[in-house]
Amino acid sequence: MSTDQQSTRNSGLFRTKSVEQSIRDTEEPEHALKKSLSAWDLTVFGVGVIIGTGIFVLTGKVAKENAGPATALAFVAAGIVCALAALCYAEFASTVPVAGSAYTFAYASIGELPAWIIGWDLVLEFALGTAVVAVGWSGYVRSLMDNIGWHLPAALEGPDVPGGTFDILAFLLVLVLTAILVVGMKLSARITAVVVAIKVTVVMIVIIAGLFFIVGDNYHPFIPPAVSPPGGVSGWNEPMLGLIFGYTPTNFGVMGIFTAASVVFFAFIGFDVVATAAEETRLPQRDMPRGILGSLFICTVLYVAVALVVTGMEHYTKLSVSAPLADAFKAVGHPFYAGVISFGAAIGLTTVCLILLLGQTRVFFAMSRDGLLPRFFSVTHPRFRTPYRPTILLGGLIAIIAGFTSINELATLVNIGTLFAFVMVAIGVIILRRTRPDLHRAFRTPWVPVIPILSVAASLWLMLNLPGETWFRFAVWMVIGLAVYFLYGRRNSRLGKLGQDAKY
Repeated sequence: MSTDQQSTRNSGLFRTKSVEQSIRDTEEPEHALKKSLSAWDLTVFGVGVIIGTGIFVLTGKVAKENAGPATALAFVAAGIVCALAALCYAEFASTVPVAGSAYTFAYASIGELPAWIIGWDLVLEFALGTAVVAVGWSGYVRSLMDNIGWHLPAALEGPDVPGGTFDILAFLLVLVLTAILVVGMKLSARITAVVVAIKVTVVMIVIIAGLFFIVGDNYHPFIPPAVSPPGGVSGWNEPMLGLIFGYTPTNFGVMGIFTAASVVFFAFIGFDVVATAAEETRLPQRDMPRGILGSLFICTVLYVAVALVVTGMEHYTKLSVSAPLADAFKAVGHPFYAGVISFGAAIGLTTVCLILLLGQTRVFFAMSRDGLLPRFFSVTHPRFRTPYRPTILLGGLIAIIAGFTSINELATLVNIGTLFAFVMVAIGVIILRRTRPDLHRAFRTPWVPVIPILSVAASLWLMLNLPGETWFRFAVWMVIGLAVYFLYGRRNSRLGKLGQDAKY
C-alpha cells in the first residue's frame, strides 16, 4: 500500500490528508484557482501587509508603556520569533503548494482535528485583523479630511467618536477591497504594488528625515528601569506568566521588552498570509520561500530603524500613542512631514486590509473544499477563477463589524491566534520529516528538529506574555469551533467519506 493510500485511509480525529491528494484537489476545474503570482508579487504582498499598524501606531504605544527606546529590541525579538516560524512555513509552502497556509500544512502532517483548530483560529485572526485595521484606516482618513475642512456627519464617524454610531469609511473600504479580490489576484497584486511603493517611500522619508532630529539624550536610559504599572495589574489583565508563576508584572526593564515584543508581534502578521497564496503562485516551490523570507527581512530592518529614529527624535515619555510618527515631527517643528506620514499611513493600511482579507478567504475556501465547511463556498468564479463566494460572505460580515463595532485591545487576540498557528506549523515540520522523508522539498528548514523546537518555545514564550483575558477569549472561540467541527465538519469531511469508500 502506498503512503498516499495509507494517509487517506486513516480514520478518527487525526486522519491526515496526503500531500499528493491535497495537490490533486487543486486540479479539479470547479475548485481550481488561477496561478498568476511571482516571487516579486509575494514579496510585495508580504511587505504590504506587514508594514502598517506596527510602524504607524504600535511603536509609540509600546515605547511609552513598556520598553522605552528598547522598543527597537522588542521588534528584533518579535522578528526572531517570526524568522524561526518563517523557516518552517517556507518548507511547508514549497512542499504543499495549496491554499490554506497553516491549516493545509497541519492537515498533511498532524491530522484533521488539529487542522480544523488552526483553520478556525486563522479565520478569527484575519477577520479581527481586517476589522481593526479598517477602523484605524478610517481614523487617518478622517484626520486628513479635517485638515482640508471636510467633515463627515458625527453619526457616520463610528462608535469611537462621541455621537458616532456607524463608521461609513471603514465599511466602504472593506466592501471595495472585497470587490477587488473577487475580480482577481493579479489586479490585487498590481494595486498592492503601487500602494506598497508609496508606503515604503513614506517610511524611508521618516527614517532619513528623522535622522537629522535625533537627540542622543533621548536614548537614556535605553532600557528604562522596571516599574509597577500605574494602578497595578490584577486578575485576568495580568500576563499569563504572572498568573501561572505568581510574579508581579512590571513595565520597562528586560521583561518590559518581552511584553512589548508580544504586543508589536501584531506588526509582523503578514508573512503567514503570503503562504495562503501558494496555490495561486506560478512556481511555488521556488517563489514561496523567497516571498516569505524576503518580506519578513525587509520589514524587520525597517521596523528597527523607525523605532530607533522615533525614540531618538522625542523622549519616549512624550510619544503619542495614536500617531507617534506624525506627532514626533510636529514636536520638532515640521508639520509638513506629519501630513506626509498621515497620508502614507492611510494608504499603507489599505493594503494591510486587502491582504488580511485575502488570507482569510483562502483559508475558508480550503476548509470548504475539504468538506469541513459547506462545499457551496469552494466553487471558484467561472471567469476570474477566484473564491468569490467566501470572499463576498466574509467581506460583507467584516464590513459590518468594522462599521458598527468599537474595537479596542483586539490586537492581543489576533497575536495569540497567530502564535498558536506558528506552534502547530513547527510541530508539523518535525512530524512530516519523519512520516514522509521521501517528499521532494524545494526548501528545507535547516537544523531540524532544533529550529522547529526553538520556534515552538519562542512562540509559547510570547503567548505567555499576553494577558490572561486574551487566553480566555481565545479558549471560548476554540470551544465554539470544536462544536462546529463535531456537529458538521467531521460528518461532512471529504477525507472521512473517502475512508468509507465514498466518492472523494
